[in-house]
Amino acid sequence: MTSFEEAGTEETVTCLHLTFYHPCQEEKMMFRCLNFCKREQVRADETAKFGRDSSVCRYNLMDTRVSRIQFSLQFFRKLHTSECCFEIKNLSKKTKLTVNQMELGYLNKIDLPWKCIICFGDYQILAEIQEGESMDFFETYLHLAEAPILQERCLQPIPENGISPSFFLSQGKSPTEIDENEL
Repeated sequence: MTSFEEAGTEETVTCLHLTFYHPCQEEKMMFRCLNFCKREQVRADETAKFGRDSSVCRYNLMDTRVSRIQFSLQFFRKLHTSECCFEIKNLSKKTKLTVNQMELGYLNKIDLPWKCIICFGDYQILAEIQEGESMDFFETYLHLAEAPILQERCLQPIPENGISPSFFLSQGKSPTEIDENEL
């Protein structure tokens, strides 16, 4: 037998891709302590903490408006399955954390969806989970976004007649109420 035949079967590793955005990144460099574009192994029994306290947090955000420990991610396996997931917990007493617009207060936690947007303050983080089989560790792969991940949209209800109020404003007229029988 060759050494190739004797080699152990290679396990795939769960990888958490995190893409960071902040509007002031270029001026304030709050992500300067993050290791971008390089996979980093994290033991499965470790909690990955994000915040500004480098003695506690594995991922440091250099911003005084960020809590000492902002949030944590815990790797786990679902009961009676081989499916691996992450749990996100808000560890900030002052700042609410949203995951796909679901608000988490202090010490609230939920399972991290396979693809989601995490927000706190002006920070936006796109999280995407790439499945793997390893139970011993997972990997993180950090990316830096140049444009906002979440675009704010001004949504206006469309009236029953199908004409948006912005149509009238662009015509220099204000909307007037009419009887639906007059249409």
